[in-house]
Amino acid sequence: MTETILITGSNRGIGLELVHQYAAQGWRVLACCRQPDQATALDRLVEQFPDVSVYALDVAQQDQILKLARDLQEHPIDILFNNAGIYGPSDAVFGNTDEAKWLECLRINVIAPMKMMEAFLPHVAASKHKLIAAMSSKMGSMADNGSGGSYIYRSSKAALNAVMKSAAIDLAPRGVKVAILHPGWVKTDMGGPNAEITVAESVGRMREILGTVTPKNSGTFFDIDGSIIPW
Repeated sequence: MTETILITGSNRGIGLELVHQYAAQGWRVLACCRQPDQATALDRLVEQFPDVSVYALDVAQQDQILKLARDLQEHPIDILFNNAGIYGPSDAVFGNTDEAKWLECLRINVIAPMKMMEAFLPHVAASKHKLIAAMSSKMGSMADNGSGGSYIYRSSKAALNAVMKSAAIDLAPRGVKVAILHPGWVKTDMGGPNAEITVAESVGRMREILGTVTPKNSGTFFDIDGSIIPW
């Protein structure tokens, strides 16, 4: 049976490259994004790889998550990759934090991955690989925070890490494994042109890491080189 991965936020950057690399390896890819009609780069991958299917999904809308889960209920999903996320306002320094924007960031970066896991657990549990991945960031590590600032983004990724760690424990009886990933400093719209690695390099390394996840190391916060990031 063809291996299947579902990827959120798949229309650009890391998400788009995840679609590309998994499709190139013969996987069936369920690529999700908010506005497929504007995802021209994703359309080109659909033309190139017949096993790429595109679905409209705004992860901030729980009704859309539930509908997609129902529509795909007959499809086992080997990897559920919660990639969609936002940085929030770049000027969220002490004394300048906006509550509405903070809540929006938490909704997309924390609550949405949780709701995706809840909705798609039956699909993942019915698959061969039984793996859930979440795109986090080293900025969510409290031990690694030596510069302060970025209150909104940092707190959202720290909360995501807590959610995924608990999920790793709670879903273990179902045979489901969890990986929390730091993609490195990547040359994307978020990472900027001065970043250290390309999108293709980042995705290639993360794919290698996902191949090493076992029930024993489920719930680990992985750096891009495969080492463990402290909480």
